[in-house]
Amino acid sequence: MSAAPSLHAPEHTARRRRRPASHGRATAAARLGRWTLLLCAALLVLAGLFPDLVAPGDPLAVDPSRAFRSPGWGHPFGTDESGRDVFTRVVHGAGPSLFIGVTATVLGVGLGAVLGLVTGLGGRRVDAAGSRLVDAMLAFPTLLLALLVIAVRGPGVAGVVVAVGLSSAPGYARLLRSEVRRVARSGHVEAARMLGHSPARIVVQHVLPGALGPLLAVATLGIGQAIVWASALGYLGLGAPPPEPEWGAMLNAGRTYITNAWWMTVFPGLATVAVGVVATLLGRRTSARLAGRRASDG
Repeated sequence: MSAAPSLHAPEHTARRRRRPASHGRATAAARLGRWTLLLCAALLVLAGLFPDLVAPGDPLAVDPSRAFRSPGWGHPFGTDESGRDVFTRVVHGAGPSLFIGVTATVLGVGLGAVLGLVTGLGGRRVDAAGSRLVDAMLAFPTLLLALLVIAVRGPGVAGVVVAVGLSSAPGYARLLRSEVRRVARSGHVEAARMLGHSPARIVVQHVLPGALGPLLAVATLGIGQAIVWASALGYLGLGAPPPEPEWGAMLNAGRTYITNAWWMTVFPGLATVAVGVVATLLGRRTSARLAGRRASDG
């Protein structure tokens, strides 16, 4: 009777030893992924704010004798039809692309926050009217709504910012409305009402801090999405005019030579995808942390 546990003891010990090892490997992989993500984000920010540190040179410098050079030692991303270095143009294009994405996201979050707060805190009629407006805007495909705004506002960087910002505002408004209503029904808000706090104080001190967190996490995702939309509009010729080093405009210029000079299209496209992936991963990590805090608070 006493021998049976001893026969299984080594197996239990081996299981205990295997679990910490696998857990340590998973933790190390997660830590490596986190630092890789932060490094990529830092490189993108560095390229956007200080492009001369990454790629010193003039992105508009023309040298016809070096036109259509394939990627190599002197030009890692090759050259375009005018002999301009594609690597320099891609790095210098990070600034305009990030500016459009961040500015459009700020505009969309601001408009969505106002509409979401009004519908979430207003009465039944205000909520119904605001919800119908949001539903009507969401009925349009995002790119189509952006094209309609540009048709009224006009092409260019300012037009793209306004178009992408207005197109993303309904999604932020719907999210904030639901968060405001959730927080307004929570226990600490009810306790603040019972203590006699004014409605303005309750909104500022209790409702907004609890409702804006998820909105900011989604806004991080929205930056990458806004850059992709802005690049799509630039590809259609509605963004920055050539020869500005903007990724969408570079895609538009390179599509004519894609069979002979593929690098003119591939590298600006990869840069757009990289920004979208980094912003998406950052947004997911932020959302996961907020969800963990909610679970611990609850």
